[in-house]
Parts: sequence; structure tokens; C-alpha cells
Amino acid sequence: MKMTTKASSSTDFWAGIIYIAFGVTAIVAARDYGMGSATRMGPGYFPTMLAWLLTGIGVASAFRGMRGSGEPIVGFSLRGVFFIGGPIVLFACLLQGAGLLIALPLLIITSAYASIHFNWLRTLLLAAGLTIGCSLVFVKGLGIPMPLLGSWFGN
Repeated sequence: MKMTTKASSSTDFWAGIIYIAFGVTAIVAARDYGMGSATRMGPGYFPTMLAWLLTGIGVASAFRGMRGSGEPIVGFSLRGVFFIGGPIVLFACLLQGAGLLIALPLLIITSAYASIHFNWLRTLLLAAGLTIGCSLVFVKGLGIPMPLLGSWFGN
């Protein structure tokens, strides 16, 4: 029985390749961090384990894409690329100057605008909830040095 691959037309295959690329990149980036052990984790333990998990999911997805006939990839939306990639760059540029309370809601609102199901009320509620949650968990709870209000506001 001859098995033919349809990897060039399978969304699962290409999604798997993207997962593998991100996973391997994270593994390489975290290699200089101390690993520690499962009971006493170092700074590189969690990102490395997560990267290996992502790589494994990518391998499984790519393999599944090679075995079956998936939906053909006919193109991609530049709107999605602009409204997902752009806000990430905007967030990185605004974080120190404007602070988390300004940069994160802008990231969420502009990213949500990429969806054809965009709704202002849901997006604003999501932005408020995530901003409050991230401020409490990351800045207050974990002590990550991110300014809530940045240097542009005299902080």
C-alpha cells in the first residue's frame, strides 16, 4: 500500500512546522539558564519543558498533516498579520514609557480588531480584566519589574 503525502496542502502540516520552529527557538534561547530539577526549578526549567511540549505537539501535528488530506492553504490575510504582529511591536515599544496599564489594553484591543467577530464591549471588558489580572499576578504577585505607569507619567 503506497501512502502519498499531501503536506503541501495541509494546514496541520504547516501549523506543526511553525510549532516546531517556535519550540526549537525557545529551547535554544533557554539553554544558558539554569535548569534545576522538578522539585527545585531553575529559571530555565519551565520555558524548556514548555518548549519541548510545543515541539512535540508540532511533530504530532506535522505528522498528522502528512497522513491526511487537510484543507488547502489558499492564502493568508494581511489584516491578521498587521493586527497581530503590529500590536506586539507596539506593546514592546510602549511598555517602559507608558507602562503596563496603557500598553496591555492597547495590545489586546488592537489584536482583537483582527477578528471578523470584533465587538467593542467584549474587547474592552477583556482588556480591563486581563490588565487587572496581569497587574496583580505578574507585577504585584511575582514582582516582575514592569512599571504599571511608565516614565512618561513621571514614574
